[in-house]
Amino acid sequence: MIGRNQTSRTPREELYQRIERFQKHLRTADIQAALVVQKADLFYFSGTCQDANLLIPAQGEPLLMVRKSFERALEDSALDKIVAVRGFKDIRDGIAKIIKGKGRIGLELDVLPANLFFRYQEMLEPLEIIDASGAIREIRTIKTPYEIGCLKESARVTYEMFNEIPNLIKEGMTEKELSGRLELFMRSKGNQGLPRVRAFNQELGDQILSGWNSAYPSFFDGPTGGIGLGPSFPQGSSFKAIGRHEPILVDFVAVINGYLVDHTRIFSIGSLSDKLTAAHNTALEIKRRIVQEAKPGANGKELYDLALSLAQRSEFADHFMGYGKSLNFVGHGVGLELDELPVIAKNHRISLQPGMVFALEPKFIFPGEGTVGIEDTFVLTQSGLEQFTTLDDSIRIL
Repeated sequence: MIGRNQTSRTPREELYQRIERFQKHLRTADIQAALVVQKADLFYFSGTCQDANLLIPAQGEPLLMVRKSFERALEDSALDKIVAVRGFKDIRDGIAKIIKGKGRIGLELDVLPANLFFRYQEMLEPLEIIDASGAIREIRTIKTPYEIGCLKESARVTYEMFNEIPNLIKEGMTEKELSGRLELFMRSKGNQGLPRVRAFNQELGDQILSGWNSAYPSFFDGPTGGIGLGPSFPQGSSFKAIGRHEPILVDFVAVINGYLVDHTRIFSIGSLSDKLTAAHNTALEIKRRIVQEAKPGANGKELYDLALSLAQRSEFADHFMGYGKSLNFVGHGVGLELDELPVIAKNHRISLQPGMVFALEPKFIFPGEGTVGIEDTFVLTQSGLEQFTTLDDSIRIL
């Protein structure tokens, strides 16, 4: 069956190349198979987000077992072996046909809820369960040319939106109103509107924040917060009115065909203070120096240390990546999820490799005043970082 989603279908060759890379790891680690269930991982290896379990043996053909919707999975996925199942018994029977007797099977233990783990543990006996999440995340870290093309399309749409912002911002409008107008624009371009986050309980609201609200703390593991709409969702934009001479932070995650990019720019109706302008320029210098030093083989921790040292030499050291409780990172991987590898952070000694895609976001937070800084998404090539957009870095005065 050919559905209307055919044009965005992940090519068959792409899926099998990804699976082959994972199968090499399974054979090296003496793991007989892996069972993939998490949505982003499932989409990565199968091309569908339907309710399914994907069995990837160390050798041989993968088996996609779909509970709902089987018809949609047939439309979405280019895999050869796709079967309908009703529940755990059918899944167990499908696994038993491929793995005989005892052995080891990988699961995504970093995201699998405990209640499901116990059900899988019972279903998979006598197989030994191994955590395969680290290997999956490492494989997904290196983006293929197909994925980079998807990411560049997301960046292209983001570029259009940021260029439209000066026509949308009006003094006195609320953050939520501006957020809604930006979302309408992006939805009309195909934005899915749901950035996936792997970390537990890290729900992400829109980051369209002005003045003091962009420096308001929240639970989200990022440098900015926002008061949100109340205790039920205490993060992101609010009904605060946008005023003059205050930074308007637009931190937007665009998701096109599953792949996301992360960009931030600062706008202002009228000029900002010399202090905020100087802090913004410091963020631009941090970005420039990281871009200069980020080559294949560079160490992520050392890049973070460079960013931190530049911030500490400035008069804004206490405001770098937060205030009072600063975050120990300056960049994060993106792809199908917002929190992929690599992380450019204090305790991550990761060696950068061509094909890695990450967002750099040096920012300075000033309680009661606002946030300034920058965020751009890059891909690492053999010669260095390639930025996905050519947006102007400077504060846009309206």
